[in-house]
Amino acid sequence: MTRWWRFNAIGVLGPGLQLLVLQGLLRLGVHSLVATALAVELAILHNYFWHLKWTWPDRGKLSRRSAFVLFLLANGTVSLVSNVVMMRVLAGQWHVAPLPANGIAIASTSVVNYLLGDRWVFREVPRG
Repeated sequence: MTRWWRFNAIGVLGPGLQLLVLQGLLRLGVHSLVATALAVELAILHNYFWHLKWTWPDRGKLSRRSAFVLFLLANGTVSLVSNVVMMRVLAGQWHVAPLPANGIAIASTSVVNYLLGDRWVFREVPRG
């Protein structure tokens, strides 16, 4: 259960960074979908390094490069696709303000991202 709480602590910091970056990019006039994608990517990098060091430090059996590629494929894809799609629907079609819409998108993927991290990206690798 401690791992779940650590994941969620980072899950507050990463989205906090994501929302700050999103707000800054929107103020600079960047289109909301482009700003969302850039903000998500920065949060993904932030989350990977914190998960590696704090959430799953005992599972460093894969090379960092392999774990990073898996993290990008798993959590990165889920986060990026869900955030952009949900922003398109929530902000674009339903006219929800971009920051609350992005918060909804972030929260909706937390369990999926945890399971992907725990079972695939930072899984135990048998010693051979």
